[in-house]
Amino acid sequence: MPAGSTLSHEIAEILRGEILDQRYREGDRLPSERAMAARFNASRGAIREAFSQLEQLGIIAVLPGGARVRALSSASISVLGPLMARGVSPDLVLVRQFLQTFGSLAAQNAREALACADAAQMNCIREMVVDLDREEGGFSVAIPKWQRLLEYLATIADNLVIQLITNDLKAQFVAQMTALTIQPQIDKQAVAQALMELRESVPDRNGDRAAAAITAFFDALTESVVDACLPRHVQRARASWQADADSSLSDLK
Repeated sequence: MPAGSTLSHEIAEILRGEILDQRYREGDRLPSERAMAARFNASRGAIREAFSQLEQLGIIAVLPGGARVRALSSASISVLGPLMARGVSPDLVLVRQFLQTFGSLAAQNAREALACADAAQMNCIREMVVDLDREEGGFSVAIPKWQRLLEYLATIADNLVIQLITNDLKAQFVAQMTALTIQPQIDKQAVAQALMELRESVPDRNGDRAAAAITAFFDALTESVVDACLPRHVQRARASWQADADSSLSDLK
């Protein structure tokens, strides 16, 4: 890669981080090309290319009067990964929003897959669900099996728009979460209920029931992942509060 391209990319990454950290806020005008060139000891051409990269991300608009920061909601999905990587821990609002969105897409795939699957594919779906229902291992064992089922449903549904959106979401999110090496403790009762609904939806191709089961699974997954991302002292406080609440409910009974 040419040296100029490498430098422009590095400059774009620095400026992207400063924008995501709100050093430059929506509507702010970035320093001029001349000022940026002096700051980074770069040519104005390298600065212009960096601005172009940021404009492609949707976080600035290059206008005749200079480059201005746009609202984050105008950005492309490519900023999701860098946005989550800011700070020492992930933004839990983004974590929750990602998993809820991914769950909605997976639920739609399930609905469409049951509507169009042939007999052989229905048998495969049934076997995968039964295999999940028999799973007695922990989170690290069950999740790959859920992933294979969801990917198989996506293949059958063959919804290109959902596939492309899902690919982008996974590319931006999964690497960030994997780097945290968290070990969520998912609600086994909620997962068992979701699996029962999913299993019973297959024989009569009840897509709405299957979609609801997938959504319920992602609801449980979301809560477990968010909880695992919390600082330890917050986790302990939540566990203590839950224990007190359970005790109070037992007393009422």
